[in-house]
Amino acid sequence: QVQLVESGGGLVQAGGSLRLSCAASGSIFSISAMGWYRQAPGKQRELVAMFTSGGGTNLADSVKGRFTISRDSAKNTVYLQMNSLKPEDTAVYYCNAEVTTKHFSGMDIWGKGTLVTVSS
Repeated sequence: QVQLVESGGGLVQAGGSLRLSCAASGSIFSISAMGWYRQAPGKQRELVAMFTSGGGTNLADSVKGRFTISRDSAKNTVYLQMNSLKPEDTAVYYCNAEVTTKHFSGMDIWGKGTLVTVSS
């Protein structure tokens, strides 16, 4: 069984910073893509930042220049450094990964989410 566990959310004032972490655990053979989505109240879930299966990164236009995604492949962990936070960044942030195990390939795994609240 593969799990994604997020941490690092919380309450921060506008202009502040937070760093989210997501660690994958379980019988993982490989991770081909891993990153972050978010869902604000009343809105659809949207991509924030992702390491793609092709080896590149995708970053939402709304966070370019403010958010940075990084990873520690040895630890199966991905990070999201969020700077210059705005109230519109308030959302539940979900970790997502495409994982291959011994028995299954390309599984789409989601974490339970971590809440980020940015006050004005």
